Amino acid sequence: VLPPGPLRIVALIVTVALTWIIVSILLGGPGSGFSRIQQLFISDHSSLWAEPRARKYKCGLPQPCPEEHLAFRVVSGAANVIGPKICLEDKMLMSSVKDNVGRGLNIALVNGVSGELIEARAFDMWAGDVNDLLKFIRPLHEGTLVFVASYDDPATKMNEETRKLFSDLGSKNVKDLAFRDSWVFVGAKGVQNKSPFEQHVKNSRHTNKYEGWPEALEMEGCIPKRSTAS
Repeated sequence: VLPPGPLRIVALIVTVALTWIIVSILLGGPGSGFSRIQQLFISDHSSLWAEPRARKYKCGLPQPCPEEHLAFRVVSGAANVIGPKICLEDKMLMSSVKDNVGRGLNIALVNGVSGELIEARAFDMWAGDVNDLLKFIRPLHEGTLVFVASYDDPATKMNEETRKLFSDLGSKNVKDLAFRDSWVFVGAKGVQNKSPFEQHVKNSRHTNKYEGWPEALEMEGCIPKRSTAS
């Protein structure tokens, strides 16, 4: 026969054990405490092996631009439904949210030295006056960067002078730009060669992504700052 002292100790241990089991059940079932610890461990352990999220830099670029370069992203409109976007150095210069885009050509003029926006405007190339566009791009200063994104129809009102002005800014595709083509372009006043920043997709019922329009275009990159601008 066990003495009264040890019996009380055993009874106390049993009582504590039963209490722990009851509390465990009330808080979420037997072993819930262990399960929570296990889940935390598995979660923490798996995070060590998870693929790191791709870091996004200015304007969503996958990597940073070198020093003295400007990060940009230009997206053309999708059909006549989703407007274009022009982003420079993480600043949205033109977009539907800013309510400064429209059918035709969406153009942002930027100081090539400082990267500051000079002016941004949309020109209706279906029902607008092409002279408004000519007055906008004729007097550009040397070193001005020109960002262009099409929306719906970029070319119906284009004339020979308009195409020559864009060609002088570095475009190689503007001569072939036609009704409802998709076009994105970055050029500059005073460039010596054709711009490396240009994409063009023809409107063709055989290849169009949308019924009456080709796919939207998206272009990104790093533009070296100009040394001078007047």
